[in-house]
Amino acid sequence: MADRMTVEVVYATPAQRWLREVSLPVGSTVAEAIEASGLAREVPGLVVDPARLGVFSRKVTPDQLVGEGDRVEIYRPLMLDPKEARRRRAHEG
Repeated sequence: MADRMTVEVVYATPAQRWLREVSLPVGSTVAEAIEASGLAREVPGLVVDPARLGVFSRKVTPDQLVGEGDRVEIYRPLMLDPKEARRRRAHEG
């Protein structure tokens, strides 16, 4: 049985995308994958919000375990609440 696994960590803005592949010990967490990726230090202005993390588009917590081949996603804050956006579109329509 392998004692290490490979995980991707991604973050994107409208203008650029960062993807880092990291090798971690089996049993590592989302937070450990993000730390190993170095993105928090490399991306200007990036603040990792523990409430805005996912693995393959499913919301996760920083202490969630990751598995071989997982893609950890760091999400940006929403600019507008989706319900408010629908209300605005309805009034414009």
